[in-house]
Amino acid sequence: MTIRCEIVSQDRTVFEGNVDIVILPGSAGEMGILPKHAPVLTTLKYGVVKVRRGGKEELFTVAGGVAEVQPDIVTILADAAENVAEIDVERAEAARKRAEEALAKGIPTDTDAYLAIEAALRRSNLRLDAAKRYGRGRTRLPGSES
Repeated sequence: MTIRCEIVSQDRTVFEGNVDIVILPGSAGEMGILPKHAPVLTTLKYGVVKVRRGGKEELFTVAGGVAEVQPDIVTILADAAENVAEIDVERAEAARKRAEEALAKGIPTDTDAYLAIEAALRRSNLRLDAAKRYGRGRTRLPGSES
């Protein structure tokens, strides 16, 4: 028996398929979702969603959002989401460096600008931690562009 899982970010569908279990970074703690789970609506914190099917595990970073659980489907609407295997480590490091430099110049007087910088820093740290922790992600070869 499986449960359908859909992970959607603001600009694309990151994952969709039937899985054995979904593990979510809920705001109140990690949640394991199996087929026929009771309906739940939860907010998500920055973290990693794990989906397992047929003995294989896929990992996705999510930068907040919500998850709706129904007995036959888990729908994750993430503010930002990415497959951990597709993380570009160099790009994430550059984003973290830019955010740290912006904060080092002083806290912007514009609240929206400050929150955008802080969110960029949190996202880049999440991406780098996930790539390091799970030994995945990709690095670009010197001279390559993406």
